[in-house]
Amino acid sequence: MSPLGLIDQLSAFSSSLRGRGLVVTPDQTSDMARALTLIDLASRTQARASLRSLAVTDPSQIPVFDEEFDRFFAGFPPSLLPPRHDVELSRVPVSSLQGGAGSESVDVAAQSGASAVERLATRDFADLDDDDLQEARRLVMTMMWHPTDYRTRRWSPGDGRRPDLRRTLRKAVGPTGDMMSLSWKRRRRKERPLIIIADISGSMEKYSDIFLVFAHAAQRRLREVEIFTFSTRLSRITEDMRRRDTRTALARVAERVTDWSGGTQIGEALSEWNRLWSRRLARGGPVVMILSDGWDCGDPGLLTTEIARLARSVHQVIWLNPLAARDSYQPLTRGMQAVMPHIDQLLPAASVSDFKGVVKVLDSVAGAG
Repeated sequence: MSPLGLIDQLSAFSSSLRGRGLVVTPDQTSDMARALTLIDLASRTQARASLRSLAVTDPSQIPVFDEEFDRFFAGFPPSLLPPRHDVELSRVPVSSLQGGAGSESVDVAAQSGASAVERLATRDFADLDDDDLQEARRLVMTMMWHPTDYRTRRWSPGDGRRPDLRRTLRKAVGPTGDMMSLSWKRRRRKERPLIIIADISGSMEKYSDIFLVFAHAAQRRLREVEIFTFSTRLSRITEDMRRRDTRTALARVAERVTDWSGGTQIGEALSEWNRLWSRRLARGGPVVMILSDGWDCGDPGLLTTEIARLARSVHQVIWLNPLAARDSYQPLTRGMQAVMPHIDQLLPAASVSDFKGVVKVLDSVAGAG
């Protein structure tokens, strides 16, 4: 098979994956083509692994990928492409990957690929129709996370700078005791926990759904994530959000949480969190991320007290406000005025681009300290 023939096949393969729910952009398809130049093309296992690493962003997508891979490349034993075409394939431009499988793949790429990202990246979620909202959810679900570890106060054996006297003395007992060698230890590293508290009141109705999709993606990619919602009461939904399928998880949350689109009592919700959950979840220096527009119906004095108490018990408090994406925005509501002195960062959260910025901030904050 010629290089362009394989390009057509990869384009059709990517189109098929998009039809099964995976988000595969033309750039990713180009990377797939280049990846095939770096492996032994006589090895079907290597080809499958290289393409899977570029197309799959969630473990639940692996069975779908394997099924489509077997269907598309079953006719090319023992290799996908003769080795003599490796150099030629590496020079194939990205443009040839955007329409190699006919008009259908071009249309799908326009809807689910790079053009969709450009079209939806900066648009406010509140202005999107149902189709665009669905695409925005998929883009949020497939964002890349690169969390970093931070140094804890605990020590573990390793090539550190601090002597480990206990291990050194233990090794001194025995036939080599007269030739004592020092053991060393270093600070343990771990991923900083994340606590998400989402406002699902009436004023946040257009944004809370997307934010819960974002929370589900965070839980799939980070080790320790706790998720809460609030409107008139605080609800812990961590276990419901552990379900692998996003739609199933959100449907379960919709059944259990009873105060959707109600009033906003931020102070009462934070008071309940501080009273019931702080001792259990604030250990390990977590980052707390709160999504709310700050329209509070409760006592601003209570909100000031509870946000200050929360800030003292965690590493950082990040406040996400969809209204902050507007150029003219100023935190003038009484809820925002109450929390501003006690939060570490105020970030916009009204578009796909905003959430990409949130991921970058979380990745950097996780390794701080």
